[in-house]
Amino acid sequence: MRIISKKPLRDFWEIHPESRSILEGWLLKAKQMTPTSFTEVRQTFGSADYVDGFIIFDVGGNKYRIVAVIHYDKQRLYVRKVMTHSEYDRNDWRKK
Repeated sequence: MRIISKKPLRDFWEIHPESRSILEGWLLKAKQMTPTSFTEVRQTFGSADYVDGFIIFDVGGNKYRIVAVIHYDKQRLYVRKVMTHSEYDRNDWRKK
């Protein structure tokens, strides 16, 4: 899977340095998968959810959320936003 826009990940771990190793681990795992459907994403990331057209990855033991869009036919994952659990709960990410 090709990951488009790693910048949201880097920006997040600059603000939250403790998240860097967790996000780098997620990135490595995401690059290695080749899903053709959300069901296959769930085989790799059991805590992933599908919400309003986005895939929400729960990483770091429920500490962080990665909001992404996947184009299965092109094998591309677009990182839209990375946030803490409490930022995710405010639902501001849906407005953009």
